[in-house]
Amino acid sequence: MKLACIDIGLKRIGIAICLNLDIVTPLQAIIRKNRNQASNELSIILKDWEIDILVVGFPSASLEMQKRIKHFIKLIKFSGTIVFQEENMSSVEAKELIKGTFKYKKDGRIDSLAAKIILERYLL
Repeated sequence: MKLACIDIGLKRIGIAICLNLDIVTPLQAIIRKNRNQASNELSIILKDWEIDILVVGFPSASLEMQKRIKHFIKLIKFSGTIVFQEENMSSVEAKELIKGTFKYKKDGRIDSLAAKIILERYLL
């Protein structure tokens, strides 16, 4: 079973995958130019990695972001199972994990690390 997880933000989409149900690996994040470009890139990644289950980070605290995420998910070309997983504090936890490791850049590393954390929570 192959799983992927996404942490959807307004500027970046963090991605992590798990191919054998034990090791979760962050991938390079998608930098969003617009919804269509981002959903197309994500669709290609899901197809290329032959993903069976897509875990989507879902914020319980923000109804507006929940609405945006649900809309974005409809744009993805994916025939597998989609599940929503609470993403509470995953980005904060990701920032703490890399503190001092490298200079913070808005390149998506934190977003993909947050997706890794969300997927690990789902697998527990």
